[in-house]
Amino acid sequence: MVTTTLLGALLAILAGAATDYKAEVEQWRADREARLRAEDGWLSVAGLFWLEEGENVCGSRAGSRILLPKGAPEKAGAFLRHGREVTVRVEPGVSATLGGKPLTSSPLRGNDDDDVVRLGQLSMSVIERGGKIGVRLRDNDSPSRRGFKGLSWFPVDAAHRVVARLLPGPPGATVEIGNVLGQTQKLPSPGEAVFSIGGRELRLTPVLEEPDAKELFFIFRDETAARETYGAGRFLYADLPRDGLVVLDFNKAYSPPCAFTRYATCPLPPKRNRLPVRIEAGEKFSSHD
Repeated sequence: MVTTTLLGALLAILAGAATDYKAEVEQWRADREARLRAEDGWLSVAGLFWLEEGENVCGSRAGSRILLPKGAPEKAGAFLRHGREVTVRVEPGVSATLGGKPLTSSPLRGNDDDDVVRLGQLSMSVIERGGKIGVRLRDNDSPSRRGFKGLSWFPVDAAHRVVARLLPGPPGATVEIGNVLGQTQKLPSPGEAVFSIGGRELRLTPVLEEPDAKELFFIFRDETAARETYGAGRFLYADLPRDGLVVLDFNKAYSPPCAFTRYATCPLPPKRNRLPVRIEAGEKFSSHD
């Protein structure tokens, strides 16, 4: 028979664990919001310009291929594209830096934020998506960043932290993932995660963003989409499986960058990851325009 004293001790341990878990999730959420608000966060993204072969003029003058906001030099320079190679050239008298050093001309690596050109409160980097090469513009004083009022979340609920069985797929299995540009790519997938919420069995297929990725990436949509959560779906990361098991914490599900800027190139949930239930956990959506 469990004594009153022992029962009280067990309840205290459980209550403490619940408190610790809630605090851990709330700290994760605070960190998530801080990343959005940061100078290099998605709220600062103010433009995406696809480069043509040859010279692409950059400046605030109307008609510039890479159009900068008012207050920037009318002609700041140009991005020169030759196939997959991009070189930036800065106009004389314009102060810009690359890697903290004064910039006049330099080749740029096309891998998002590997090389960042800084021009006052503005920054620019080259991205490549399925053969398309562009320049992503960030503005530390963007209206989205200045007007951001914070994120909204479902209450933390431990019932939405579930343990899934990962059913291994065939060696070399891939999943076709589309994006908002209408492009598709095949990403490796280690199998299918099977779990239950509210007594209902559900399945989600993760992908690996890189062959040597240290996390599983889930892109999913549920019945809260376009109501309480972002319409295109949400993201969730999980540690790699241990003994065939994966922990899915939907309290940490969050909106993709496209929820905050129209200049992102977000992946979309594959059909198999459209859940026919409401997952009332994680980040909610509200307009940030």
